Amino acid sequence: MERVPITKEGYDRLYQELEHLKTVELQRNASQIQKAREFGDLSENAEYTAAKEQQAFLTGKIQKLEEMLASVKIIPTDNLPRDRVVFGSRVKVQELDTGKVGIYRLVGPYESAPEKGMLSVTSPIGSALIGKEPGDVVELRVPGGTKEIEILEILE
Repeated sequence: MERVPITKEGYDRLYQELEHLKTVELQRNASQIQKAREFGDLSENAEYTAAKEQQAFLTGKIQKLEEMLASVKIIPTDNLPRDRVVFGSRVKVQELDTGKVGIYRLVGPYESAPEKGMLSVTSPIGSALIGKEPGDVVELRVPGGTKEIEILEILE
């Protein structure tokens, strides 16, 4: 089984979410189910139906998180090189056509959040940046053609 790379911070976030679901949300849901049962006839009890649907959702999410955590490999991100882009690097880039500058951290697919500047190393941009150096220009295929991005700096 191929392991999915993840940072220690990403692993801790997923683990905390899993523990919260198990210890807080499932307990809250169990209380909702118990209260809904007290309303009587379960066949016409909307609160009971909603609580059971929530239970199924929570159980599915817990199972998914457990599968994710079982398949990861934590990659150390302390003492990263500053001469080339690697997993865990924070990279300052500039789109050459628009001049737009952005800062991204290259992370594993389970912790990817492009809106927060966290790009998966398996994404088109992330995989194109891996191994490159400051000053390199990376050409990406985008729906409208191609886009060029220059690596300005590798940050700490």
